[in-house]
Amino acid sequence: MAGIKPWTLRGGVAVITGAASGIGAALAVDLARRGMHLALVDLNAAGLEATAAQARTAGVTVSTHAMDVADHAAAAALPVAVLATHGHVTVLVNNAGVALGGLFEQVDADDFDWLMDINFGATVRLTRAFLPLLKRESAAQLVNVSSIFGIIAPPAQTAYAASKFAVRGFSESLRHELEMANSPVGVTLVHPGGVRTSISENARLAKGLDAADVARERANWRSLLALAPDKAAEIIAVAIERREPRVLVGQDAKAAALVQRLFPVTYWKHVARDIARRVKRKSA
Repeated sequence: MAGIKPWTLRGGVAVITGAASGIGAALAVDLARRGMHLALVDLNAAGLEATAAQARTAGVTVSTHAMDVADHAAAAALPVAVLATHGHVTVLVNNAGVALGGLFEQVDADDFDWLMDINFGATVRLTRAFLPLLKRESAAQLVNVSSIFGIIAPPAQTAYAASKFAVRGFSESLRHELEMANSPVGVTLVHPGGVRTSISENARLAKGLDAADVARERANWRSLLALAPDKAAEIIAVAIERREPRVLVGQDAKAAALVQRLFPVTYWKHVARDIARRVKRKSA
């Protein structure tokens, strides 16, 4: 990235959405240990406070903001609340996300829109809200968490894949705009693979799905979640520190991205065979 150089995170302020659990919580703790002050955002107030308590052991200032990122008014007001405690912002991590199971024709339109408004809409809203603050800094970083499903698109994931491809397209286009403007703001696009979070367990399901099929599919996907959240967080934190434009989190994400490049149309046949082998090996 022309004009974008390595920097120090210490003393900066990171806003992290989806910070009550999973990758968001682990990243908050990791960045705190690197000396960053934190503004943590999540709808789960209890989980948010637990993350904040752990991060504060690193001796940094942590504010918590219990809110729904799909709430337009709350998103617009958030920068004011963050500035009141921290005075400035150097990193925004758009990490909040939800999942939705079912084939496209099974998924209710309202559920599809619900997911898009959180996974993609909130990324756009919070970027719009915080970008002016990031641009005030001599160096700042916007971090948008997509997914390996923003590179490959499995069946029964039409809403989730659509949202994560949208995050990818938005982030790449915005990066190019900021680079052309010689902006101090860099963009890091994150594509995690199978990380051991609760997103699939908490997924909203299409109406009428067979309970036994759902349980079996969840068990299969659970067996593929190989990477611990703290390991994923470390990879992401290093990428932020190095101001990398893109990071694939986990060997499975790297392998799937490679297969997609080699077989841009038929990649799913190859990926599906690999998934079936891994599931069988785990269940043996």
